[in-house]
Amino acid sequence: MQESENLNNKELKALVSLLDDDDREVVQHVEDRIMALGTYIIPYLEFEWENSFNPIVQKRIEELVHGLQFELTKEKLYAWKSQGAESLLEGMWILNTYQYPDLELEQLTKEIEQIYYDVWMEFKPDLHPVDQVKLLNSVIFNKLKFGANTKNFHSPGNSMMNVVLQTRKGNPISLCVVYILVAQKLSLPVYGVNLPNLFVMTYKKDDVQFYINAFNRGLIFSKKEIDEYLTNLRLSPNDIYYEPCDNLDIIARVLRNLVNSHEKLGHSEKVDEVQDMLKIIEAKEHQ
Repeated sequence: MQESENLNNKELKALVSLLDDDDREVVQHVEDRIMALGTYIIPYLEFEWENSFNPIVQKRIEELVHGLQFELTKEKLYAWKSQGAESLLEGMWILNTYQYPDLELEQLTKEIEQIYYDVWMEFKPDLHPVDQVKLLNSVIFNKLKFGANTKNFHSPGNSMMNVVLQTRKGNPISLCVVYILVAQKLSLPVYGVNLPNLFVMTYKKDDVQFYINAFNRGLIFSKKEIDEYLTNLRLSPNDIYYEPCDNLDIIARVLRNLVNSHEKLGHSEKVDEVQDMLKIIEAKEHQ
């Protein structure tokens, strides 16, 4: 085993040394060989990057590492979807690793746990649903100061959970995701709702249903306001504008926002990569 690892290391060293070759075809061949080795090669590449003093080689190693990490992100996303897309937090974490490959799911889990604990300390299960939501609003938006990132609305960071949890600023959907994860830990029936141009939430249980706008500090509103909103947009009522959506819908919407952010910033390569992830989520499974 040791010998084959050394061979790998030697072969990799030889390949890396060819990354600054003047012949573009040689470089392409070397890059293809390295990519074919798969994601386990990432630590070796990082080691070679640290020990290289050649900026061309370093840049090409960075691109290779990103390419390999992106393959890993897509594999994880596909597996998450295939296994039923059960954990919304896990789905958000996988998207997060696209820009922050070293981020651990455990870190996001701990931060959501802490917000849940802050709410739980003040929570009273026997309150009326509207009052339960008002209490949740009070902790999340007043005490913890989560809010709309109106200054930097199109920043890709608004779709990254670690950035949203750190800055306490986000777009409508990322704020809703934080809210939903905490509400569901409290066993509250709060779900996402896919409105056009605005992502909101609904509290829905038996004959009680109302809506919550996280982008407006948890404003509570009714079906009538959705009717008016759709009329203003000249759209016909449709069940999807009133009813809970699933985790796949949420992740697809986050990815569409991310495409939009990168388009506005002129990051064409990132637009293509995020669209690749969106295709995985939107692909219909063969029955």
